[in-house]
Amino acid sequence: MPIGSLYIISAPSGAGKTSLISELIKQDAEIKVAISHTTRPARPGEEEGKHYHFTQSDDFKTKIDQGHFLEYAQVFGHYYGTSNQAIDTQLESNHDVILEIDWQGAQQVRKLRSDAISIFILPPSVEALKQRLSGRKQDSQAVIKTRLQQACDDMSYYPEFDYLVINDNFDTAVTDLASIFQCERLKLAKQQQRHQEFLMAITTES
Repeated sequence: MPIGSLYIISAPSGAGKTSLISELIKQDAEIKVAISHTTRPARPGEEEGKHYHFTQSDDFKTKIDQGHFLEYAQVFGHYYGTSNQAIDTQLESNHDVILEIDWQGAQQVRKLRSDAISIFILPPSVEALKQRLSGRKQDSQAVIKTRLQQACDDMSYYPEFDYLVINDNFDTAVTDLASIFQCERLKLAKQQQRHQEFLMAITTES
């Protein structure tokens, strides 16, 4: 049985999820991020196989029919999906694996993987979220307005998650995230897996 755990991390657009996860995995080599497939074009600075597997729409739909994805969703006109094989490979190597997906994908994963641990990240306020979306300077005002409306809708799904992190102060939010991973690793079942021989030795009569 894999020692690693499967984590779902979701957030509205502009909450800082990607930056938080990037810092988290810099600090903890045992954590890996599942690389999703998407049909949207790459943004400036994004690389194939590092940020996403950029896939043509027809190819993505074929993979859906073949049962390739643990979860998939259509967001802002583009498909996003996570490969079953990629997740299982990483878990079997005893890494914790993060699925960086939206609340729709989270619902799908929870139905199939009841052991998944879910975390939702919120901005400190709607005004802060609006400022962050505007500060990207990559989208038009119309797109920003649409994203803000969508973000407000997304935030209403936070009660479905196991943990809630509010990204008011970046460093504090990273610490909060790291604490969740450490707490889960210290649970009895995981410790029994990691230290099986030691625990058997100290509980066996001489």
